[in-house]
Amino acid sequence: MKRRFPVSRSGRFAGQLDAAAAKFTQSVSFDWRLWEHDILGSLAHAAMLRKIGVLNAREARAIERGLTAIAREIVAGKFVWREELEDVHMNIEDALTRREPAGAKLHTGRSRNDQIALDMRMWVREEIMELRFAIRGLQSALVELGGKYSDVLIPGYTHLQRAQPVYLAHHLLAYVEMLERDRGRLLDCYRRANVCPLGSGALAGSTLPLDRAFVAELLGFRELTQNSMDAVSDRDFAVEFCAAAALLAVHLSRLAEDLILWATAEFHFITLSDAFTTGSSLMPQKKNPDIAELTRGKAARVIGNLMSLLALLKGLPMTYNRDLQEDKERLFDTADTVRACAQLMAAMLETAVVNRASCAAAAGDPALLATDLADYLVRKGMPFRKAHELVGVVVALAEKLGKPLDKLTLAELQSVDKTFAPDALGTFRMTEAMAKRTMPGAPGTEEVAKQLARWREQLST
Repeated sequence: MKRRFPVSRSGRFAGQLDAAAAKFTQSVSFDWRLWEHDILGSLAHAAMLRKIGVLNAREARAIERGLTAIAREIVAGKFVWREELEDVHMNIEDALTRREPAGAKLHTGRSRNDQIALDMRMWVREEIMELRFAIRGLQSALVELGGKYSDVLIPGYTHLQRAQPVYLAHHLLAYVEMLERDRGRLLDCYRRANVCPLGSGALAGSTLPLDRAFVAELLGFRELTQNSMDAVSDRDFAVEFCAAAALLAVHLSRLAEDLILWATAEFHFITLSDAFTTGSSLMPQKKNPDIAELTRGKAARVIGNLMSLLALLKGLPMTYNRDLQEDKERLFDTADTVRACAQLMAAMLETAVVNRASCAAAAGDPALLATDLADYLVRKGMPFRKAHELVGVVVALAEKLGKPLDKLTLAELQSVDKTFAPDALGTFRMTEAMAKRTMPGAPGTEEVAKQLARWREQLST
C-alpha cells in the first residue's frame, strides 16, 4: 500500500501527496538556511499589511511576537524542520499559525513565488558583502607578504620558462589587481540583486492595495521590480553572482597553482606552514600543499555550478516553474566554496615563508636580462628586430662556450657585432636593471614600492 504524505495542499486536492513524491519535491533540507531572510521579509510584509488595514494592531503584534519566537528557536537549534511541509516558507508559516491564529492572514497578497525571490535576493546581498570582505582579507595577505619580502627578486615566467626578472611583490600584486576586479564585479551584481520583488504575487500582483515601496524601504532595497512576471522568474542575479564567483575561483586557482609550483623542491621559493599542508600515507618525507590543490580543484566545482544554473534556466517558459527549486543548492555551494577558499588562501599566505636564497639563485640567471641587452642595442640606434636577432646569436655563443651570458668578454660580444661597447657588460647589473623599469605598472624598484604603498593605503580604508 502506498503511503501518503500530508504536505501543504489547497482545497483543490482531495487526497494527499505520495510519500516518495513528497520527499522528491521537498526543499526544506537545503532552503532552511534562508530562514532569517524569510522571517525578515514576513515582518516587513506584516507591517505593510497593518499599514493598509488588512491586519489590526493586535494581529500585527501577535505575528511579530510569533516570528520573533520562531527565530529564537532556530538560532538555538530547537526548531524542528518538517519535510512534509515542503519548504522553509511553509515550515515557518505553519509554526506561526499554530502559535498565533493571526498568522493565517500573513500570506495575504503574497505567493511563495515572490517570497522566495525576495529571500534569495536578500541572501545574495549578504553573501556578496561577506565575499567581498573575504577577498579583502586575501588581498591584505598578498600585500603583506609582498611587503615583508619587498627586496626579493624571482624570475617572471612565460610558457613556464624563465623570462625576465620581477620582484616577488610585483608577482603577488598581480593577484591583488585580479581580486579587485572580482570585488568590482560583485558590487555590480549587488546593484542588480538589490531590487525588491515582493508584491508580484504568483505572477500577476494583487488586487489589494499593497504598498510595495514601504516594504522595499523596510528591507533596504534600492528599487522595485517593474514587471511581476519577470520578478518571480528572474534568477539573473543568482547567475551573475555565480559567474563572478566562478571567475574569482579561476583567479584563486591560478594563485594556488603558483604556490604549488613555488613550494616544490624544484622551485623552493616558499615554504608553507604545517598548518596548511598534509603528509602522505606511504611516503614519510612528503609535505603536500593540499589547501592550494583543493582550491584549484574546487574551481571546477564552482564553474560547474554556473553551468548548471545556465542550463536550468535556458528552457523555462514564463513565469515560475518548479525547476527553479534546483537553483539554491548550486547557489549555496558556490558561495560557501569560494568564501572558504579565499579565507584559507589568506590564512596560508599569512604563515608562508619565502626562501630568499632559492629566489636569489633563480633570479640571478643572467639570461633573464637578454631583452635588456637588446634594449642596449636599441639605445645605440639599432632597430629592435635586428637587436633581437643579434642577442639571440650572443645567447647561442654563450651556450656554445659553456658560459653564463654575463661572463662573455667584450671581444666575444664584438665578434657578434661591433656595436657592443665596454658598457654593454653593465647591462647585467641586476640592481641597475630593476631601477630602469620606471613606467607605471612596471616591476621596477621604485614602482613596486609605490604600488605596495598604494595598496596598503587602499586596504586600510
